[in-house]
Amino acid sequence: MRIVIDSQIEDPDLIERRRRQMVAAAAKCFGVNGYHRTTIKEIAETAGFSPGLIYTYVKDKEDVLFLVIVAHLDTYAREIPKALAGVVDPLERFVVAVRAYCETVGSNVDATILAYRETKSLARERQKVLMRLELSTNKIISDCLQECISAGFVRPVNLDLATYRIVLLAHGWALKAWHFRKITTLAEYIREGLDLFLHALLTKRGWQRWRSLERASKDTGPAQITSKRKRRGGGQPPAAGLHRGKLT
Repeated sequence: MRIVIDSQIEDPDLIERRRRQMVAAAAKCFGVNGYHRTTIKEIAETAGFSPGLIYTYVKDKEDVLFLVIVAHLDTYAREIPKALAGVVDPLERFVVAVRAYCETVGSNVDATILAYRETKSLARERQKVLMRLELSTNKIISDCLQECISAGFVRPVNLDLATYRIVLLAHGWALKAWHFRKITTLAEYIREGLDLFLHALLTKRGWQRWRSLERASKDTGPAQITSKRKRRGGGQPPAAGLHRGKLT
């Protein structure tokens, strides 16, 4: 789906540069004051240029909100594949993808909350664009999960439902960060979340492969996310069977 944001400027490189400045400033302002209480004047002052200049690159504040949320979703599309680069083993790819998703949320808590709260403030057509961007990111996770199922490491599950449960795990850190930060770290939150998913999903063959990865890594990298149950008592698992929308 192609969405065009009108601009009075014709230089695409200049548009891209100025809009990046606007997005960074707007994300900061929205995080402090909320979308509805933030003014274009405040965004302009934070970005370091005049309100009049903003209106040469966007039509209104909704354009800015849309750009901020798109930039946030693009972060997932950029950071998760980057983390997966060079990772070949299906099970390791799944763990790395989940961790990368959660870490990206952890680095963008305010933007994650903004997307939850204010997507409804956008026109319906733009909401559909964001839905497609979200589904595209989710496919990275679901593809990793499907690879594990095909390899016999994970039991067959409803891919869409399982993927959204992983997405909710990641987003949960942002939505309740005010509490979680008092009782745990992001790394431990991810480790415990993966522990739950691995114990729910892995087959007997999957557990054998996971232990093999742990031995090979010598307690570094992905193997640090090891189940407490396995470390404590030998860890017998349950029996087997258990860009898209183009912006100009």
